[in-house]
Amino acid sequence: MRRAAAAAAVAPADPQLLAAAFESAIASRSPRLGRAAHARALRLIAPALSPFICAHLVNLYSKLDLPAAAAAALASDPHPTVVSYTAFISGAAQHGRPLPALSAFAGMLRLGLRPNDFTFPSAFKAAASAPPRSTIGPQIHSLAIRFGYLPVDPFVSCAALDMYFKTGRLKLARHLFGEMPNRNVVAWNAVMTNAVLDGRPLETIEAYFGLREAGGLPNVVSACAFFNACAGAMYLSLGEQFHGFVVKCGFEMDVSVLNSMVDFYGKCRCAGKARAVFDGMGVRNSVSWCSMVAAYAQNGAEEEAFAAYLGARRSGEEPTDFMVSSALTTCAGLLGLHLGRALHAVAVRSCIDANIFVASALVDMYGKCGCVEDAEQIFYETPQRNLVTWNAMIGGYAHIGDAQNALLVFDDMIRSGETAPNYITLVNVITSCSRGGLTKDGYELFETMRERFGIEPRTEHYACVVDLLGRAGMEEQAYEVIQGMPMRPSISVWGALLGACKMHGKTELGRIAAEKLFELDPQDSGNHVLLSNMFASAGSWVTWKNVVHVFRAKDTKHEMYNEIQALLSKLRKQMQAAGYMPDTQYSLYDLEEEEKESEVFQHSEKLALAFGLICIPPGVPIRIMKNLRICVDCHRAFKFISGIVGCGIKHGTYVLA
Repeated sequence: MRRAAAAAAVAPADPQLLAAAFESAIASRSPRLGRAAHARALRLIAPALSPFICAHLVNLYSKLDLPAAAAAALASDPHPTVVSYTAFISGAAQHGRPLPALSAFAGMLRLGLRPNDFTFPSAFKAAASAPPRSTIGPQIHSLAIRFGYLPVDPFVSCAALDMYFKTGRLKLARHLFGEMPNRNVVAWNAVMTNAVLDGRPLETIEAYFGLREAGGLPNVVSACAFFNACAGAMYLSLGEQFHGFVVKCGFEMDVSVLNSMVDFYGKCRCAGKARAVFDGMGVRNSVSWCSMVAAYAQNGAEEEAFAAYLGARRSGEEPTDFMVSSALTTCAGLLGLHLGRALHAVAVRSCIDANIFVASALVDMYGKCGCVEDAEQIFYETPQRNLVTWNAMIGGYAHIGDAQNALLVFDDMIRSGETAPNYITLVNVITSCSRGGLTKDGYELFETMRERFGIEPRTEHYACVVDLLGRAGMEEQAYEVIQGMPMRPSISVWGALLGACKMHGKTELGRIAAEKLFELDPQDSGNHVLLSNMFASAGSWVTWKNVVHVFRAKDTKHEMYNEIQALLSKLRKQMQAAGYMPDTQYSLYDLEEEEKESEVFQHSEKLALAFGLICIPPGVPIRIMKNLRICVDCHRAFKFISGIVGCGIKHGTYVLA
């Protein structure tokens, strides 16, 4: 800073010293010093600045992202050169302003100035932001051929190649790549990185091996692209082999490569290996922490993910849109409303709450935590919505069984034309119809999804439809749907049928579903064992004073076990006096009837509710979170208890207020 100030204060009208002052201002990212040097130049060289100084001024303001000043400097040059125009075009393209860049490119051509090997790459970069059907990119390509830069100049060729990939002209990109006489690593990287970004991981892997077969050596960009491709294709073994190669080549010291490795292991369901790479990093940046948070979140390790987020903040990392949206995903998984609200406040303070990724994550978090009103407010206040935003809002309604509003939002999504639904959208809509009792609407959507939206039904859709029909007592039709599946029915499909048969007493069909489940999982010895294993993993939890209290069925480990059992015993007597009879058809064990009645009263939901009634003051909502659907007996019991203690139940969420 002092050196730049000293250069700006030079007395002699030496163009080289003034140029040094401009460069110092650029290096220090200081508009103030740049303007001071500009003022000095005007005083010393007035009335007219030389083309040399004008070119430096254009470069100064362009690189400092001051577009008005850069345009004024270019316009004030009575004899602009290709250097001045190239500086302006480069700065505008690098800072995401393609129209001024392309306009300046056209302006220099009108003046008869010949673009050089630095001008064309900047022009191609600006053209990469043009609409897919725009002809500006091919027109610049024609000029580059006419001036002899394509396809022989590798720098210009790589820029043109990247432009074609980014505008979706894959055929032209591949043709240009085939014409290039000298394909350096930059050209191969352009193929690899763009294939990854476009969701073509196999093409990235093929391009990498093409680079090696051509005798080229990969660099850091190549390594990152290869790890991203392995992550996209879920090629764990190949990525692990490449990990060894990266260590051998010495790339493991580069933070970008290490970040890609963390991301790769996370997406390949190896959160432990991702953590090992993360712990071994000598230097971490914001992307490192974000990748670790996402790796845990993608693998259902929500508590570890949130701990990683807190670790990032303690290390001094500022919250970014990706970091906050990943952390919000963990709150949705934990159903940690208070944590989600705290992150919402962080997003507001950091001025990233309007970011589309953060806003979508907020809608998802509030929806999954049962606060649909909050989700609605954010959804309707978001100026721009993407597919994730729409899916999150529909999923929020599905979570509470509000089929009417889910269908309304789905219809709005179709009419808006902002984005087309994907398979997740339809899973959410059919699920909402299942939970909301709109059997006809849900089944009609399933039947027409291929014709209306071009989406082939997946296993998830069949599981939703089986659940939809099963809840409506149409188990035989659900079985017919299963028999017509083009793929092998999954555990979730047969499990949905088994649950419906158990609910409606369809013993024979239930036995068929159970047998199919045993075929898929032969380690299970019987129907009751299967159900027992499923429900034994089901937990309920209550958050109080920033502590999450987790309860499982027949839990005896909680520190307030005696108080909880005493309250449950008291409530049970009061409920029976009010007409409550335990529903033992969902008892998981082969027990006597009296033992079954005691067993259902030890479900995790009832234990969590008793804890909440003991600890949480009257008038404060008791939010009971659960990772599986509440059983029929607990649902009935909650209604009796709400009448006894004088509070009501908010439908669709286990919230007693």
